[in-house]
Amino acid sequence: MSLTDYVTLGQSGLRVSPFCLGAMTFGEEWGWGASVAESETMMARFLERGGNFIDTANVYTKGHSEKIIGDYVGRDRSRRDRVVIATKFFGNLYNGDPNGGGAGRKAIASSCEQSLRRLQTDYIDLYWMHSWDRFTPIEETLRALDDLVRAGKVRYIGFSDTPAWKVAQAQTIARFRGWTPLIALQLEYSLIERTVEGELIPAALELGLGVTPWSPLRGGVLSGKYTRENARTMKADRGERVTQFLDERSFAILDELARLASAHATTPAAVALSWVQSRPGVSSTIIGARRLDQLEQNLAALDVRLTPDEIASLDKLSQPALNFPANFLKAAGMFMHAGATVNGERSIVWPLSPKTDAERY
Repeated sequence: MSLTDYVTLGQSGLRVSPFCLGAMTFGEEWGWGASVAESETMMARFLERGGNFIDTANVYTKGHSEKIIGDYVGRDRSRRDRVVIATKFFGNLYNGDPNGGGAGRKAIASSCEQSLRRLQTDYIDLYWMHSWDRFTPIEETLRALDDLVRAGKVRYIGFSDTPAWKVAQAQTIARFRGWTPLIALQLEYSLIERTVEGELIPAALELGLGVTPWSPLRGGVLSGKYTRENARTMKADRGERVTQFLDERSFAILDELARLASAHATTPAAVALSWVQSRPGVSSTIIGARRLDQLEQNLAALDVRLTPDEIASLDKLSQPALNFPANFLKAAGMFMHAGATVNGERSIVWPLSPKTDAERY
C-alpha cells in the first residue's frame, strides 16, 4: 500500500489517502509540539509521498495549527485545491464567552469564519463537530452545517467523539429532511482503546460512514519507546494520558508488537498502525508526529502486511470489555439458528431447545 492508494470516505465521492496527517502537534504553544519549520517540512514530505488529507481543529495550539496549514497550503491555490483540509468546531478560544464554543448556530458560524481566515481558504473540505454538544438540539447543529455547505464554505461534514446513538439520530434526521448527511466519524481507536467496537464502529458500517481513527498509538504508548524498565522514569509530555496506560496489559501488547516488528523488519509503531488500518470500517488513520523522522516511521506502516494469525494474536491480547448487549449478542445465534450455518457463520444447538417434535408445544 502507498499514500496514493486513495479511498472514498464513507458514502461520498471525497478521495482521501489511507493515512491522514494529524496537525494537533503543529505549533509549540502547548509545550510539546513541532516548530513552524518542522511542521512545514512534515507537510511537504507527506504531500510529496502522495498524501492529500490533513486534519486539524480550531483549538489546536490555540489556533496556530490552522494558521501554519494556511500559510503553507491555503495561500498557494494550486496546492490548496489538491489537499483535503479537515478542521473542527466546538472548542472555545474565548474564556468566559458561552457562545464561543459548542455546536449552536452562532458558535458554528463564527468558528467557521475564523477557521477560514486562519486557513487562508474560502472553503473547508471536511468540517467536523469536535464533540457532542448536549446543550444544543441536534437539528440546530445539522441545519447550521447544511447552510454552510449550501453557501459553499464547507464541502462535507462529519462527527468526532460523539455517542453512537446520537450519530444515528443525526444521520436519520439529516437524510429524512434532505439536509447534508454525515460522511465520516472520527474516534479514538488503537490496540489499547478498542471499546468503539461495541457501538461506534457498527454504527459507522450501518450508516455508511468512513472511520478516521485518532491516537492510533495511544499518545505514544504503542510507539515502542516505553518499556517495563523505563516506565517509572520515562517522562511523558502528555502526562497522565500516557502514564495511566503503562500497565501489564499494555506491555503484553508491546511485547507482541516487538516480536512482529522483528519478523517484518519494521518498528512496533508501524505494526500497531497497520493493525488499526486493517480494521473493519477504517478509511484513513490519523497519524501525528513532532519530527520528520517520526512521520517517516509512521508512514512505514504502509509497507506492513500482517497475516490473519498475526492480527489474531494482537486481537487476543487487546480484547476489550464491551458494554451490554455485546456479549449477549455473541450468543444470540445459538438460539436463533439452532445449529444452522447462516451467511458463513456457524451456530451450535441451544441446549434448551426442543430435541424432538414431541417436545414442542
